[in-house]
Amino acid sequence: MASNKTRKRQPSQKKVKDRIKNRDVLREVFRDWLFPQDEIFADWQMHGNIKWKPEQLVSQAILFSWQGDKHLVDAFEYSFKVCADIGLTQVAKSYTSMMNALTGYGEQLRIPLRERLHELAQSISGRHFRTGKFVPIAFDGSRLTTPRTVSNEEAFCAPNHGKGKTATYRKKQTEGMRRTKNEKNKPHQPKPQTWLTMMWHMGLKLPWTWKIGPSNSSERAHVQEMVKEEDFPENTLFCGDAGFIGFPIWNTIIHSGADFLVRVGANAHLLSANADYQKKAGGIVWCWPKGKMDSGVAPLRLRLVKVTIGKTKVWLLTSVLDPKELPVKQMIKLYKMRWGVEVEFRGLKQTIDKHTLSCRNAERAVVELDWSLFALAFAELLSLREQIPERKEAPLRVSLAETMRAIRRAMRERNKTVSRDESFVEILKVAVIQDYKNRTDKKSRYLPKNPDKKPLGDPAVRRLDARERKKLKDTELVNAA
Repeated sequence: MASNKTRKRQPSQKKVKDRIKNRDVLREVFRDWLFPQDEIFADWQMHGNIKWKPEQLVSQAILFSWQGDKHLVDAFEYSFKVCADIGLTQVAKSYTSMMNALTGYGEQLRIPLRERLHELAQSISGRHFRTGKFVPIAFDGSRLTTPRTVSNEEAFCAPNHGKGKTATYRKKQTEGMRRTKNEKNKPHQPKPQTWLTMMWHMGLKLPWTWKIGPSNSSERAHVQEMVKEEDFPENTLFCGDAGFIGFPIWNTIIHSGADFLVRVGANAHLLSANADYQKKAGGIVWCWPKGKMDSGVAPLRLRLVKVTIGKTKVWLLTSVLDPKELPVKQMIKLYKMRWGVEVEFRGLKQTIDKHTLSCRNAERAVVELDWSLFALAFAELLSLREQIPERKEAPLRVSLAETMRAIRRAMRERNKTVSRDESFVEILKVAVIQDYKNRTDKKSRYLPKNPDKKPLGDPAVRRLDARERKKLKDTELVNAA
């Protein structure tokens, strides 16, 4: 009979159950929560020669985009090993086949995946999905650089670069400061850039939808297309900065059944029944361009309010006419929240490291950016899932940097056995931004002033004349009938 000294000590059943491998946690996240097998793409008729499953290809693309390796083939090989270890065997076998699949079946994959993102976001959001009555969604645009290749230049560069009004103005402003003409060493064209217009849920701090185009794209046109093409929750309130002005975009939003809140300045031309709108700090105004007025199109009836944000006087314009539905305090709160979309762009460019895309082919560059955005959204969604139940009363303060650090560590140490309290989903509960106050101004001392940036000014509000009053009265009677 063996002595007590030589007898091996058996771990308790409780301790064994409390330990788990990181790869098992990753498998639970992908196969049980994010992309359940045979559910999201259940109605999709696949070609007979396809060897991959759409749910597993989507998982592979997300894992591929989550890592920070700039060498795409190396990144694919690493993500392929991760897929094998977490049980995703029906995936693309090479980088080329994965990119061809994501390019060829892009729209068929993106639409159900975006719906899945919205479904999961709403299911975990709790009270953060709405602010008062409204679902607040901000929109803004930004550019991302691509490699200087023939394919990217043809797809993304503006054909009339240097010939517009702004370029002519800047040439005059810097006359005498530029070098003289040098035919041997002509200046290069700027690098090709993609234009990204993003809609961003302000309560959840989560990308909602987006559109990608060449560098000369119109962000207002992108917003109009997304509002027309996609379905948004009931009582959506779109929030934008001073660039999103004009009858076409406001009319599109109102006719879609949604509302908007935007900042306006001297670039907005409005009509008012009162001459003293400045003293009253706002009121009911109409947006009614002359062309629309002459063609019999009904005006847009809006509410203009002057508020103070920080030390700045700001004019906010909204289609919500009832102050009880959207009080001034809530307007200020929502406009401040809108700034988070700028931080989201910074996270995409710096934390996800997509300031400069890697693909040298235009179609693949769009695919790379598209799936980087999905990876960003689902990473933040994972943190939200863990943090919302833990922080019911506290505001959401998800740190993208800490989230990506936890995810990448779990992928790197996927075969490591850890206690459940040390698994990466538990670490995501504390992946929040640091709670401290800056003692110094973080603004760069060397940031030069932009001579082209002028104060926004006050909106141009003109009193209705007699002819316009009559037209307005006739239009309202026609609409009422």
